[in-house]
Amino acid sequence: MTAMPRFRGLKSLAISPPSLRDENRKTLRVVLPALLFALIALAGAAGAQEPLRIVFIAYENPDQLVENVEPVIDYLEGRLGGEVEHFAATDYAAVVEALRHGSADVGFMGPLQYVMARRQAGAYPILGEIYNGSATYVARIFVRKDSGTKTLADLEGKTIAFVDPISSSGYMYPLDAFKSAGLIRTRADADTFFKRVYFAGGDEQAIRAVLNRFVDAAGVGQFAFGLLRGGERDQVVHVAESRPIPSHCVVVRKDLDAGRVDALRDALLALNEGPNHGLLEHLYGVDGYVRVDASTYAEVEDIARQYDFIPASGSPAP
Repeated sequence: MTAMPRFRGLKSLAISPPSLRDENRKTLRVVLPALLFALIALAGAAGAQEPLRIVFIAYENPDQLVENVEPVIDYLEGRLGGEVEHFAATDYAAVVEALRHGSADVGFMGPLQYVMARRQAGAYPILGEIYNGSATYVARIFVRKDSGTKTLADLEGKTIAFVDPISSSGYMYPLDAFKSAGLIRTRADADTFFKRVYFAGGDEQAIRAVLNRFVDAAGVGQFAFGLLRGGERDQVVHVAESRPIPSHCVVVRKDLDAGRVDALRDALLALNEGPNHGLLEHLYGVDGYVRVDASTYAEVEDIARQYDFIPASGSPAP
């Protein structure tokens, strides 16, 4: 509880010289309580915390996402004892920018976006997602079953759809799969290896571009396959997958109060079990959260340097 502030000078105001007339004494008796009330109210307002601002990445409809997470926001306000504001970003770059410019205190984002936020704004991760029982996942290269494509080498001179220019499983890690196969060395090599590269804006859009024969292949996260309906899944297959990727994470800005960070971490970890576990369905349908730190994403940062997503040298923003 915030201690009541002490204000100098009030004691002297309470002393009435003998020469004051009765009506002046009455005026002081009215004014002093009002003055005290106003000063205490101002002190309380000055000590009040700013709302905690959270940005989410919208993989589909941003308005729907904002509505879907409302039960979680209500839960956090109850646990944290203060107002929580939230909004949705429609692309990965906007999530990074929100933390960099201070319009958000907390961001839900992928590994590559975190690495960029760390480099540009000194942000750091506090929790990683557990999805389908794992804290890692992979990227896969999908093609149509009837395309005749059997290996990554078969895609030379063909078209491919990725998700976003700063997506982990939807761009950087698929590129890394081609590099591991000895087919490219740099990000720029992809422009000559493929006939054309597209960014579809989402995992479902990318894998459906393969299904509907708009492109020859798609580099997306493994769970994109589940976005297709039963009969559609029979028409596509993956021909390669990436090394394991650390899961998406909850990231906070560098100067967010440590007490608020701890309270937020504890509130989200409390969803792993107990009566509020069902709220996780509103947070991208994850199974729960696990504690992480910068070392969890060290390999992501190394790969990001190799492909020039971040500078090859230098330190994160102070």
